Amino acid sequence: MNFFGGIEGGGTKVKCIIATDPDNILVEKTFKTDAPGILLPEISKFFLEEQLKLGISIHGLGLGFFGPLDLNPKSTKFGWITTTPKKDWENTPLQEYFLETLKIPVLLDTDVNAAANAERIWGSARGVDNFVYITVGTGIGGGIFVNGRPVHGMVHPEIGHFLLRQDLDIDPFLGVCPYHEGCLEGLASGPSLAARWKVDPKLLPVDHFAWDLEARYLGQAVHTLVVTLSPEKIIMGGGVMDQPGLIEKVRIEMRKSIHGYVQSRNLEDMDSYIVKPGLGEKAGILGAVSLFY
Repeated sequence: MNFFGGIEGGGTKVKCIIATDPDNILVEKTFKTDAPGILLPEISKFFLEEQLKLGISIHGLGLGFFGPLDLNPKSTKFGWITTTPKKDWENTPLQEYFLETLKIPVLLDTDVNAAANAERIWGSARGVDNFVYITVGTGIGGGIFVNGRPVHGMVHPEIGHFLLRQDLDIDPFLGVCPYHEGCLEGLASGPSLAARWKVDPKLLPVDHFAWDLEARYLGQAVHTLVVTLSPEKIIMGGGVMDQPGLIEKVRIEMRKSIHGYVQSRNLEDMDSYIVKPGLGEKAGILGAVSLFY
């Protein structure tokens, strides 16, 4: 049995795992997302020590990380984190660091592409070739699969920076994104909820208007994905999506927004079209491992 290391790099925490699949997980550990000069050596030490402790060798390390990432193999910065809002991490040669310290194969993709790949293999997207995985948490990102393969291109999709139709009379808040006013991540991420309502989003009552507004913005984003990519399924994960009743509100808002324009059997059963990750909160970390499948 071949074991692989996996790292899910998020805005507030980084999760590490040694596993083969969801049924064979040997060890997991979570670190705070500190500066790379502090965190990366800690993670390398973790993998080196755990291999000795467990008496195994990991055959490769998968990285599912926040971005933007340079995923162009011809680029001189291939495998780097580039213009991230997390300024400590700008221009970090992520893949190169682990290749040098662990001396094993290292594969890198966005955190959402990795999570989407795990959902394709083991979760809610099994048997589906064309789908989108969205994560709504500290940031907002999307992994897009077309014909069973993740979409890359000039860089990689950044659906968190879709511009939205915003009613400033209802919501005069311009967002928390340092690059754009009125983008999805700026208006609907966890930090935007906290900044707009001046409270930890987890403390907002279920019937608070915040969740209606959140669903409206996420519904618009899903509308855009449907008319541009025509996915067969949309999977929505991340900490914000754990809010009770939110995914049901998103389904309603998406149906209102699309207004009957797209006719498809898929959209007749919205409960099966917009779904939670089959792997739950482990989609991201198992996604890192899944890069070797």
